[in-house]
Amino acid sequence: MSVDRRPAHPGTDSSEATAVPASPEAALPVRLNFGHTDSPSDVIDALLLGRFTSGEQPFSRSHSVSRVKKGRTLLPPGATVLREARADGQHAVLAEGEGWTAAVSRWNQGADVTLTAVSDELAEKRLKEAVDGAEDEPEPQSDKVSMGFWYHSPMRGPRRSTRSITAATWKEVRPNYTARVADAMDSLMEITPDAISGRLLLLHGPPGTGKTSALRTLARAWREWCQVDCVLDPEHLFNNIGYLMDIAIGADDSEAEQQRWRLLLLEDCDELIRGEAKHAAGQALSRLLNLTDGLLGQGRNVLVGVTTNEDLERLHPAVVRPGRCLARIEVGALEREEAVEWLGTPEGVGREGATLAELFALRNGVSPASVRPTDAAGPGLYL
Repeated sequence: MSVDRRPAHPGTDSSEATAVPASPEAALPVRLNFGHTDSPSDVIDALLLGRFTSGEQPFSRSHSVSRVKKGRTLLPPGATVLREARADGQHAVLAEGEGWTAAVSRWNQGADVTLTAVSDELAEKRLKEAVDGAEDEPEPQSDKVSMGFWYHSPMRGPRRSTRSITAATWKEVRPNYTARVADAMDSLMEITPDAISGRLLLLHGPPGTGKTSALRTLARAWREWCQVDCVLDPEHLFNNIGYLMDIAIGADDSEAEQQRWRLLLLEDCDELIRGEAKHAAGQALSRLLNLTDGLLGQGRNVLVGVTTNEDLERLHPAVVRPGRCLARIEVGALEREEAVEWLGTPEGVGREGATLAELFALRNGVSPASVRPTDAAGPGLYL
């Protein structure tokens, strides 16, 4: 559809044209030319503009609806349909009423509504009648999260497989953590790409405290902007430069893929990041640090999440230095009062509290060797 704009008064000179101001529609007449690439929907758009351009209905209002409720036409009451077009899942309607004209363009679940009227008050009133209450509730989010799993095959090299895992919401799992940890996790769950400062996410603490569960929930909370991949053989990753390059850099992705962040999860990496790691692991630690804030990570939206059972004091100082970590959270056992509240009974909970794994075992009626004895007189059977 092309637009042909012609002089307002052919045959008059410029002095005559400026002497008598013309109305806006007369000063800019429009001729619409349709070609084979135009559709009936384009005609509907043009017809709506006609009354607005001529000044017959000089006021316009528009509104977009992301998810239209089933059965809503998005037309004001008493509308008379003038044109209707359907093609490839799209639906366009032109309708009118006394003193107003409306065009509705629908696709998938969304729609745009544009209305012109003889007065601004009428345009606002009729548009409100058309769209008020038309926005449908968003679909409940699935508890499934797509997660990638990297491993190095001796025969085929670096491989990645994808599977859907179950992940609860943060609201559901928040009571599984101490108040201090939960407060720290609140900020982490709600973070956006614009607020990222530091590329290393460090969760440390005893086994069974819920570090892995927290990472699954994080994958769900971030799934709109971040792809989470778990590296199954992290000890091999940082000792094989080709494997590391495939995961960290890979091929030249599309612009959309480059803008999407990735979180690489490395679980139980005690040997890699403890204090003597530089001596024991050679260049592995250096490559990890280079991926988080060195040249290797430049230009790539890559985060690295590490879990370890080590105490913070035993971690290499280069790992925990200020500015490197996006978050550094010690995930410990629940205090006795918190554990009793979680379990609903003090039975089986020692004076020092209990880990999340121990609480689940107690709730399921199991008394494994990993559950602390209630007398806490000594190490007992806790391993």
